Amino acid sequence: MRAVKASGKTAVVLFNLGGPDSPSSVRPFLFNLFNDPAIITLPNPLRYMLAKLISSGRDKKAQAIYAHLGGGSPILPLTEKQASALQKKLGAGFEVFIGMRYWHPFVKEAAEAVKAYQPDRVVLLPLYPQFSTTTTGSSFDAWDKAAAELALAVPTTRLCCYYADKAFVHAHAETIRTVYQKARRYGNPRILFSAHGLPKKVIEAGDPYQWQVEQTVQSVVDALSIKGLDHRVTYQSKVGRLEWIGPATDTEIIRAAEEKRPIVVVPIAFVSEHSETLVELDIEYRELAEANGAAHYFRVPALGADKAFIGALAHLVQSVKDCRATCANACGGKPCPAAASACAMRAR
Repeated sequence: MRAVKASGKTAVVLFNLGGPDSPSSVRPFLFNLFNDPAIITLPNPLRYMLAKLISSGRDKKAQAIYAHLGGGSPILPLTEKQASALQKKLGAGFEVFIGMRYWHPFVKEAAEAVKAYQPDRVVLLPLYPQFSTTTTGSSFDAWDKAAAELALAVPTTRLCCYYADKAFVHAHAETIRTVYQKARRYGNPRILFSAHGLPKKVIEAGDPYQWQVEQTVQSVVDALSIKGLDHRVTYQSKVGRLEWIGPATDTEIIRAAEEKRPIVVVPIAFVSEHSETLVELDIEYRELAEANGAAHYFRVPALGADKAFIGALAHLVQSVKDCRATCANACGGKPCPAAASACAMRAR
């Protein structure tokens, strides 16, 4: 008798950046990052050569950063914790997989595992709340390539972004509120909502990331409903000589420190702790604040496996189970402003 395939199986793929898991993997991780055409748009072999040059040149500095974290990034075990929590929340009929963009398990490894699972449906869920061609867009492209190579032809829905999702915003607001109340003991705090920066030319080319970050911040501020809340949207992690979007987080930290304001820094575009939160925000920017006279510096944790955040992700997955559009936002969502021509809803 021929076996009957089980029905109702949904594979949920969590996309994240990935990170080196040992000192020896730092340089190849950096090479993979800078060899991504979504990051450096030069054609090969120029991109390959430049990626080799940059990864070699930045290796020593990156090694020093990861030395603070035991020699590698914690992003995979933390993502595994999120996946486990989401798996438990979703329950039967769902299986959660992890696909990292620049280190193991790569997106192709996730696609291989998904194919072995034989799902009836796939939901792609980036751990990037705001869409950018450089993050979510790059992961989607990597998935499409892997799926084509593996002949993985399964109905697939992309949760391209959830920057203003009510449950996601609520999770942020409650996490911030706890730290904000501590900071208020020392004066009127200034909240810096810090997101990873991008070269200005990426935004000018139609990337919706900056607009979506600002929408997230406004939604969180509305949810906090704190009269007279002093806050700024800032951007961190600038590299290279290109002009980047601003204002820069470090500049605003200095300003707040000189004004003797308690500083509350919120990683608004990161939902997992990694080098940019644990080293850049917690060590480098704290030292910068203190060097410029700040007596009180607070950092709100990334959402991680916070119960409300995992609940938000589960609700997003469950809410698109009947969506047959390629991009889930097309099922009742609204596209980004016209200037954001790279909006995933338009592009798909």
